[in-house]
Amino acid sequence: MRILIATTNVHKAKELAAILPDSIKGEKIEYLTLKDFPNYAQPEENGRTIKDNAVLKAVAAARYAEIPALADDTGLEVDALNGAPGVKSARYAGPDHDADENNRKLLAALDGLFLGQRTARFKTVACCAAPSGETVTAEGLLDGFIGFGYRGENGFGYDPVFIVKGKGKTLAEMTAEEKNSLSHRRLAFEKILDAAEKLIVA
Repeated sequence: MRILIATTNVHKAKELAAILPDSIKGEKIEYLTLKDFPNYAQPEENGRTIKDNAVLKAVAAARYAEIPALADDTGLEVDALNGAPGVKSARYAGPDHDADENNRKLLAALDGLFLGQRTARFKTVACCAAPSGETVTAEGLLDGFIGFGYRGENGFGYDPVFIVKGKGKTLAEMTAEEKNSLSHRRLAFEKILDAAEKLIVA
């Protein structure tokens, strides 16, 4: 049985392969990535929601490879900003963004708010798609707060400003093992294959 993890990111693929099961109903799974399909052109992520983008990526990859495909999309939702940056998290500061510019814009937008007013969550939606276009999705959430500045040297993206609820430290202050044990992506992908079993073994 072959399943395509719809990413070219080697680190992400390795992380997911460690989360996902080796077999379903006794049948061994071989995980491929988009590196195995060098001519594949990834679709533009123009969905209105995080879920839209996850579905878009999974369906396109499954139809191209003609095997079931897994994809995800992740966003940071800040309550004081009515859920922004959300689906635009990666390009919050503009199309020519970088992570530092995104974080600086976010901190500026929350200037003057107390920690209790800076509640936020990371949301990952994972999608499994069959070549037919049929899909199943699952969601993982990580609750926390946006801090007042950068803390920690690990991680990437919004990790230095995201304080994990109940932990007292940012994702960037955690080891990779700590972060992965509670990550929103892990929660979403731990759910997805159980939900998608009928698509995969069909």
